[in-house]
Amino acid sequence: MAMSYLFALILVMDIIVSGWRFGVDGLSMNYYIMNCPFAEGIIKNTVNMALQSDPTLAAGLVRMHFHDCFVEGCDGSVLIDSTKGNTAEKDSPANLSLRGYEIIDKAKEEIEKQCPGVVSCADIVAMAARDAVFFAGGPVYDIPKGRKDGRRSKIEDTINLPPPTLNSSELITMFGQRGFTAQEMVALSGAHTLGVARCSSFKHRLSNFDTTNNVDPTLDTQFAKTLSKTCSGGDNAEQAFDSTRNSFDNDYFYALQRKNGVLFSDQTLFASGRTRGIVYGYAMNQAMFFLDFQQAMVKMSRLDVKEGSKGEVRDNCRQIN
Repeated sequence: MAMSYLFALILVMDIIVSGWRFGVDGLSMNYYIMNCPFAEGIIKNTVNMALQSDPTLAAGLVRMHFHDCFVEGCDGSVLIDSTKGNTAEKDSPANLSLRGYEIIDKAKEEIEKQCPGVVSCADIVAMAARDAVFFAGGPVYDIPKGRKDGRRSKIEDTINLPPPTLNSSELITMFGQRGFTAQEMVALSGAHTLGVARCSSFKHRLSNFDTTNNVDPTLDTQFAKTLSKTCSGGDNAEQAFDSTRNSFDNDYFYALQRKNGVLFSDQTLFASGRTRGIVYGYAMNQAMFFLDFQQAMVKMSRLDVKEGSKGEVRDNCRQIN
């Protein structure tokens, strides 16, 4: 009996110690284990129910996390609504097509009932993206928690988001400035295995492309016709990135090999010798892509996190306290 009690005590202490084993940025895998142990379950359940109703929202949640982290760090700034005196990030042209805000709101509402003022909106976004990847058939991975919510959200800051017109070298440079290798950049680009792009982001490839070519020469001829047909529906017409838009797999990299990349910034990964080998590798080995993707996502989730007095835990994800 005494031994059983001692074993249980040691186990509990190990969990507690693990929960306080912080990284250099103050984050921990078990950050909420003592003060809000049901937070992860609530988020996972909220995401699962939303994706069962609308599987296309998986892409929205992953994209939201990326757009949050690349602007002011992973601090939930993308969630903040504009006010009379400030135009926020979410109203930038680069963010107008973001989806899934209601999922974050729902998770926050349920968590606040259990443990008010504890779980940040930034953490909810990061965990929701992780869960969306899993429910779409992607890898299972954990992320550290403990981010605080930022107090700044300005439209001009979205200049830090990579536009769809960048070539491979420019992408390597831009991601490199954030501490990512070329391989990690390609792995993160693989998130385009989910979702769609609007015609406005790729129509420049279809006519008057440059002084030499009317159509982007890196495009397959038949696929260029497919994209043109899509764009006949207007700038907001949508084209899936690959043939399995709601499934997280490596089909995106097969598409690049066939010169069927939707965005210029997609196809350049195969067109460029600096990244072509990585595309080949992920197309041949889905497990390798999954492993590299999850490691890159964990790394991205730690970008410029706010801690202590540099941030807050918002009561409402859409507005600063």
